[in-house]
Amino acid sequence: MEAHSSTLPHDKEPNDKMQEHDLSRLESYAVGSNQLLEQASTKRKISSRQAQMLAIGGTIGTGLFVGAGQALAIGGPAFFFAAYTLTSILVYGVVTAIIEVCTHLPVTGSSMAYYCNRILSPSLGFALGWLYVYSFGILVAYEITAAAIVIDFWPNSIPIAVWITIMLVIIIALNFAPVSVFAESEFWFASIKVAMLVGLLLLAVILMLGGGPTHDRLGFRYWNHPGAIKEHIVDGAGGRFTAFLYVWVFAGFSFYFGPELIIVTSGEMYHPRKNLPIASRRFFYRLAFFYVFGSLAIGAICSSDAEDLTSGAGNANASPWVIAIRNAGIAVLPSIVNAGILTSAWSAGNSFLYMSSRSLYSIALAGNAPKIFTRCNRYGLPVYAVGATSCFGLLAYMNVASSAGVVFNWFISLTNTAGYTSWILCTIIFLRFRKACAAQGIMVPYQSRLQPYGAYVCLVIFTILLLCNGFTVFYPGQFTVSGFLTTYLGIPIFLVLWLGHKIVAGKKDPWLRSPHEMDITTGLREIEADAETWERIEAMDKEGKKNQGAWWRKMNCLWG
Repeated sequence: MEAHSSTLPHDKEPNDKMQEHDLSRLESYAVGSNQLLEQASTKRKISSRQAQMLAIGGTIGTGLFVGAGQALAIGGPAFFFAAYTLTSILVYGVVTAIIEVCTHLPVTGSSMAYYCNRILSPSLGFALGWLYVYSFGILVAYEITAAAIVIDFWPNSIPIAVWITIMLVIIIALNFAPVSVFAESEFWFASIKVAMLVGLLLLAVILMLGGGPTHDRLGFRYWNHPGAIKEHIVDGAGGRFTAFLYVWVFAGFSFYFGPELIIVTSGEMYHPRKNLPIASRRFFYRLAFFYVFGSLAIGAICSSDAEDLTSGAGNANASPWVIAIRNAGIAVLPSIVNAGILTSAWSAGNSFLYMSSRSLYSIALAGNAPKIFTRCNRYGLPVYAVGATSCFGLLAYMNVASSAGVVFNWFISLTNTAGYTSWILCTIIFLRFRKACAAQGIMVPYQSRLQPYGAYVCLVIFTILLLCNGFTVFYPGQFTVSGFLTTYLGIPIFLVLWLGHKIVAGKKDPWLRSPHEMDITTGLREIEADAETWERIEAMDKEGKKNQGAWWRKMNCLWG
């Protein structure tokens, strides 16, 4: 559906350069207010290609390289492939839903918590916002810890604290740089992992066809022996069901916050009404391509019975890719892959710090955090929000005193309900947004043919997966207090945040706003006017792109 054009006048000249187009005026609206805040705000300096790769950088960490081995070992290649494919389809349902909301109102401080505050209720917005802040922050430390573990693949005598310090300092420095510098650097770091994944997929095809040094034609051998599916905890059909459900729940962690990452970047994106749907589609296509074909390739070239998959090493030694490469007799590639895994983990941590700081900035705009976190410098950088969320990175030093593998798994457990909680609320936000648009007679600039049916399906399935997150602890002989707490602690934390805010500060607010009460119009006139200006600016640049070859445009879609 095409965006409807605005007839509002605008005072900006059409020949302004895109890089100088400052939208701070519309970007300083607080939730529920028609008054403009007087402090500086973030600026739109992120291009579509940068936003796509920034989200890719945050979504593809160590999971597809190392963590996927655990899922393969428990479920077998068929369940492994099916779980990642199903999750990809469901994530697409979330992507198309939230893009419709954000494309309508792409203001600064955009996050699903911001829209939750305006559409559902202030208390739910408060709880979801702080869930994002602490989840993204913990994931910064998680990825730095993962990177430190990966370095142990190479023999060295340098203390782990030194590596953590080096990586943390670089990440914080980049996040304090102007957003255009940060986004461009993350674009290239994320491009490295994209290039490596493409190379690994090509290598998998070569090994399957017998093109390795040993000329052993793998095909789908491992689907026959040790088998396509496995049993877990119990025998028979119950064991197979347990294995599949475990792998399906596990697969969700690899996709966590992918859709939300795109939304956060929209607040600093050029021409968001045009670029946001494009960026989201390309982001999802890449993500689905790498995870669907990556899971298929891993199951074909690595046996699910390989002992190193569950060794707990956490570095390239536990990577199914490296195991397959070593079995093929290729000597040099394991170190190259480990370097790629290191870059991938560090890049994900870099993206997560950006997301954590912008989430804090977003909830501060909504009045759910101290106002100081809304302050930006002349480059449009929320410096206080970046400084506060950088402190989460210090959690990585826990790795100095504890076993790296234990810390690695604890970080996974502490955040593994947050993603499902977020996706459930994302679908509810969208469904309520649709009702508000119908009640208030508003036409949105973008709609997906998949919706609203996709949102209903995602709401039901993700609720089930959330409740099943730690289901194996309820099997006879499997229950442990630590296992139960780490798999379900996120749910009561969210409920405490939600109900605590409702009791303390939201007594007069409704539990859910009615469709007529939802604020989906504040700042809309300015957004439509600026969308027209972006279109005039881009129309002037069109001539320069006409000479670009069709083949190059197709190849460029891989990177942006």
